[in-house]
Amino acid sequence: MRQSRTDDFREFAVGRATHLFRSACLLTSGDTHLAEDLVQETLGRMYGLWGRVARIDNPAGYAQTVLVRTFLTHQRRRSSAERPVDEVPEGPVYGGEDLALRVALLDALSRLAPKDRAVVVLRYWEDRSIEETADALHLSSAAVRTRSVRALARLREQLGGSLTEFATR
Repeated sequence: MRQSRTDDFREFAVGRATHLFRSACLLTSGDTHLAEDLVQETLGRMYGLWGRVARIDNPAGYAQTVLVRTFLTHQRRRSSAERPVDEVPEGPVYGGEDLALRVALLDALSRLAPKDRAVVVLRYWEDRSIEETADALHLSSAAVRTRSVRALARLREQLGGSLTEFATR
């Protein structure tokens, strides 16, 4: 029985790790190292609870909630803003054609408060409803609506005319 539980979890983790990592990258504004740490911590917590989680209707949704809560807990730590490095990097390293768009969006997301960023990622990246987002973040539906409107306004303000520049490509 224990072996089948481990196999079930391994299958779940392999299937969800990439999606969790992408969400974590958005939450961390492109910090892939922190995103990897958040995914590992999320999967570790999920494994510890796997016997109970298997009875939940949507374990993938529960994993996303654990990821967001882990991110918010990390942001509350005093040391979360410290980034020790040996050398100053020249800039973020990304692949793909839309490098400028990706960098602009990640930079704009990084300027949002952690809870606002979590609301934007859950609502628009994860495509969750207002109620699901409120439940995941322990907020009221009204608070999620308010945070969404304000966060999107800040993003539009930060991106300014560059957003239309990217849309015309």
